[in-house]
Order: sequence, then structure tokens, then C-alpha cells
Amino acid sequence: MSSPSDASPSSVSPPPGGPTVERFGYKQELRRSLSFTDLLIYGLIFMVPIAPFGIFGTVFKASGGMVALAYVIGMIAMAFTAMSYAQMAQAFPMAGSVYTYAGRGISAPVGFLAGWVILLDYVLVPALLYLVASAAMASFIPAVPIWGWLIGFIVLNTIVNYMGIEMTARMNKIMLVAELIVLAIFLVIGLVALAQGKGHGAALSPLFDSTTFSWPLVFGAVSVAVLSFLGFDGISMLAEESREDTRRLGRSMVYALALAGVLFVVQTWVAALLVPDRAGLLAKDDPASFYTTAEYAGGHWLSVLTAVATAVAWGFANSLVAQAATSRLLFAMARDRQLPKFLGKIHPKHRVPVNATFLVAAVSLVLGLYMSSRDDGISLLSTLVNFGAMTAFLALHVSVIVHYVVRQRSRDWWRHLVAPAIGFLILLYVVINAKVAAQVLGFVWLAIGLIILAGSYAMGRRPTLSAIDSEVSE
Repeated sequence: MSSPSDASPSSVSPPPGGPTVERFGYKQELRRSLSFTDLLIYGLIFMVPIAPFGIFGTVFKASGGMVALAYVIGMIAMAFTAMSYAQMAQAFPMAGSVYTYAGRGISAPVGFLAGWVILLDYVLVPALLYLVASAAMASFIPAVPIWGWLIGFIVLNTIVNYMGIEMTARMNKIMLVAELIVLAIFLVIGLVALAQGKGHGAALSPLFDSTTFSWPLVFGAVSVAVLSFLGFDGISMLAEESREDTRRLGRSMVYALALAGVLFVVQTWVAALLVPDRAGLLAKDDPASFYTTAEYAGGHWLSVLTAVATAVAWGFANSLVAQAATSRLLFAMARDRQLPKFLGKIHPKHRVPVNATFLVAAVSLVLGLYMSSRDDGISLLSTLVNFGAMTAFLALHVSVIVHYVVRQRSRDWWRHLVAPAIGFLILLYVVINAKVAAQVLGFVWLAIGLIILAGSYAMGRRPTLSAIDSEVSE
């Protein structure tokens, strides 16, 4: 792996397969240094292998106790989305995610709107992660207030991201190992507790409970559970920093999603069977319910271990990669002059979008401090993040169909028509069953984007993408 100071030509050479960014009219500025393993770990860290720890109570209540079923459906829905990401990453191996794929797969104006909507996810998610982690740490060490932890997490992550993507990749590996160790400890102790007769309810109740089951109920829970899956798509933001061919880039997203999905289902299944007060949790959401369950299974030390692990995972590991991904989205949109030009500046030594990185840190700080003063701050940010991601994913599925079937005349019906259509319908149902507050605020955000787009047209600045005309005509 190249050192941050390595400026040799190989550090920015194209991957061995597929089109390069130069083909689309861009200059290769970011450092190509990430391997398949780096990408896979990045995706896992972004999703957080122990993510269900922090929202277990919410998903349990929303799903009527069928928390494992909510995660299974969420994994299936995201699997179709991952397949669509893989197809578009192969066609357009550039930073920008849905913004790039919708813009080049459908049209530049649609790409702007898709990028605008997913900004709701990417710009807000670091603030959400910092806030959740800071609140958790403050509950353990009250001498340091929430805002103190918030500032500490943001400063630390900004320094790591500023030092270059290689530094971020190294920290990812360390944090992934630590999270998997904590998860393994919980699963072993949880299974022993179940063997000792501490379980409650039928063994299959976390997957199906006839007394509470209904499709709207389950899909309402899925709209919350998918928060744990958001992040596999962040791998696409690193397309210009990957030294792998485009097929392996897409494959890393699918593999990361599958591995995380299995871990989510297993841990929530075990936890759901160990909930000491099932009726109470179904009646009222308890944010600390997972830690209460851990204490019931293995003692107070396990409760503390899982809670601290969640705080560190969300506040450092997950928010670290979230900040990196968000800065790449801002960089991609600024490069196409759809956001202020200064966000497209690349640090000459570390090869990172430096101004975008600092902006994400500033926004996270302001939002985190503001939301920490609201009783519904975490809930509101969570629903907005999910709504932004799900809506942008709808545009992603459409872009696959338009680019491959309509323009390229592809006859690969499964990957280019059937799979994206199924993914679109599943996510549409999830969006429809999302919380009303998220729907209202999400559509307000979309309306603002439409106003900005209309203003651009009025001023004669129709959104365009570099070399898009020649690319579409091929």
C-alpha cells in the first residue's frame, strides 16, 4: 500500500479493467490505493457489524417482536440495490454514487436531483452517528458533556480523514476486528444463556409471530432497520481510489452487504429471544433495551461492553467512513459545477478532497449540537437519513433500466430489468410506510432541490456532466 506521501504515477494509475475517469472528461486526482479487502472492510465498517445494538428496541417494537424478519427483508431489499450499484459502478467507475449513476444513466438534471436527495442521507448521517455516540458516552462518563464528546469525535475523525484514504483504511481494519470480537462475545454468552433456559417465546418468533404479523407493520419496521444497512453503497464513492477492476468493485458491495446481513439477523434473533420483558418492550420503545438484554444474559459487564462498543463504533469507526464518503459526494458534484467549486479542491500531498472533508466536519458539529438540544433529535435524524437514502435508491434502479435496456439494448433481463424493478418496488413500499414526519421533511428537501434546479435553468445554467454527450452516444 502506498504511503500518504507517495506521489508516483502508479498511485493514480487506472484499475486493470473497465473505463477510466479520463474517458469521461475528468483528471485522475484521487490516489488509487485501495484493494478489494480494503473496500470490503470499508463497507462493513460503514454498516457497523454491531449496528443493531443501538436501534434494537426501536425495531423490536415497530416489528411486533419480529426483529429478525425486519432485517431479513431489509437485506433482500438492499441486495437488489447492491446489484444495481454493481452494474452502474461497472459502467461509470467514478466517485459520486447515485448522483453519478442517475446523471449519466438517465440525464444530468435527474442526476442533480438524485445527488440532492442522497445528500440528505450522506450529510446528515455523520451528525446522527456523532450524536448517538456522544449521548452514549456521556451517560457513562457524565463529567464530559455530550457536546464535549461530539467535538472530540469530530476532531479525531477529521484528522484521520485529512491524512489520506490509506490512514482511513488502516483504522478501519483495527475497528472491524474490535467490533467482531465484541459481537462474538455477545453471541457466545447469548447462546449459552438460551441453552440454560433464559429464552422467552418460541424459537421462530423473531422471524414470524402470527399474533402480531402484518405486512404494513413489518415494512414500517424495515424502514428503520435499513439504517443498519446504509453504508455498503459508500463503497461506490471510492471508485476513483480503488486499484481493482470495476467488477470487483461491484462485488465488494454485494459481499459486504451479505456478510453484514447475516450478522444482523443472527444477533437480533438471539437478542429477541432473550428480551426479559417482551410485553413491556412491545408497548414502549426502550433505546437501551439491547444493553438490558445483554445484562440479563451475561451480567452488568456485558451490558457495559456492548454499550461502549456501540458508542465507539458509531462515533469513531462508522462516522469516520461516513465523513470520507460524504466528502467524495461533495467533491463529485463540485467537480461538475453543481456545488461550489471550492469543494472540488484536492490536497496535493494527501490526495483527499480537503475542503469537502472540513465542510462535513463543520456541518456535523452544528447539526450535532443543535439536535442534542432536542428530545427527538436522534429519531428525527434517523428517519431523514433513511428517507433520503431510500428515495435516491429508487433513482438508482431506474438508471440501470434506462442505461442498459433503453440505451444499450441489453438483453440481460435479470440484471438490467427484473432485479432493478423488484428492488424499486420493494423500496417504494418501504418509503410509503415510512414515518409521516420523514416523508414530509424529505419531500420538502426534494422541493428545495427542484427550486434550485429550476433557478439554474432560469439563469441559463442547465446541469451538465463532463463528456456526457459522447458517453451516451456510444
